[in-house]
Amino acid sequence: MTGERVLKLQQNLNDNEAFLVSSGSNRFYLTGFNSSAGTVLITKCNAVFFIDFRYFEKAKSVVNSCDVVLYDKGDKGIYEFCKEHNIKTIYVETAHTTLSHHKYLCDVFEDVEISKDNKLDLKLNEMRATKTHGELELIKKAQSLTDQTLDYILPRITIGRTEREVMLDMEFFMRTLGAEGVSFDFIVVSGKNSSLPHGVPTDKKIQKGDFVTMDFGGIVGGYCSDMTRTVAVGSITDEQKHVYDTTLKAQLAAIEKIKAGAVCGDIDKTARDIIYDAGYKGCFGHALGHSVGIDVHESPNLSPNNQAILQVGNVVTVEPGIYLENKFGVRIEDMVYVTSDGCINLTNSKKELLIL
Repeated sequence: MTGERVLKLQQNLNDNEAFLVSSGSNRFYLTGFNSSAGTVLITKCNAVFFIDFRYFEKAKSVVNSCDVVLYDKGDKGIYEFCKEHNIKTIYVETAHTTLSHHKYLCDVFEDVEISKDNKLDLKLNEMRATKTHGELELIKKAQSLTDQTLDYILPRITIGRTEREVMLDMEFFMRTLGAEGVSFDFIVVSGKNSSLPHGVPTDKKIQKGDFVTMDFGGIVGGYCSDMTRTVAVGSITDEQKHVYDTTLKAQLAAIEKIKAGAVCGDIDKTARDIIYDAGYKGCFGHALGHSVGIDVHESPNLSPNNQAILQVGNVVTVEPGIYLENKFGVRIEDMVYVTSDGCINLTNSKKELLIL
């Protein structure tokens, strides 16, 4: 599979051009090898993975999409390879290249043009947006661990336990299930803290009447999951129930609209209109969702002004929320796989209002 990805990129190059890939996620996508360093150079006829001594032995046994070369001369070694193969123009990942690093590359590669064109970014984003069967299976496995973690933690969310304790319990359990890591730092917020969309778990103790929002995901085979559930503890008010029911209604309506050919911004509007019409305008300040894969945030995203068209094979989250400042918040998030006539929900955890 990684070899096919390299070949697709090569088909977008002329004889004197090359792609230079250095970001961790894109390196992994092209090599299947996870490392904190390394550079992939792709020309019309060659693909080379330059890797330092720490990873060299392992990379040789894992990577089959590229020639594995010891990175013992620094970037000068890559430059020498380019000169040997008459490379005149190099396209870099503009989304990951700072101005200072671009200047550095221009200095090191001397008479080779380091293009500022985003040709490489566009192609990689396009390729990564559509998940293969193998990628989908890894995402489903990661989501299964996420669902199991929710089942585990629900009876352990008790009055007097802190947000931080719940978060640590969840992460430890997920790793015991076999997760390679977590998709991001888990969000566990309660009571007034739940009005913070990306609040950080604190030593606040969970109290009766609190909403507890948990946003979390795991990694399997290098691919992420992402899910949010909000539950109540002990009891809730009529206002809390109305906010929860409105959020769920918005999410279900948006999921019904998802299919290949749908406009991302239109799906966001479906959920946003329901929330705003219910009297909560200004209380849903983030996008409806984002794509998930090697990174937990990929393209395309379901945001208000995004005119991108969903394609078969996209995996996107659907996560409307209502946040009442200094009071409480609710977010409900599923991951779905886009098909030609709808979508398949990859999230199996129930989302009806639960009072623990």
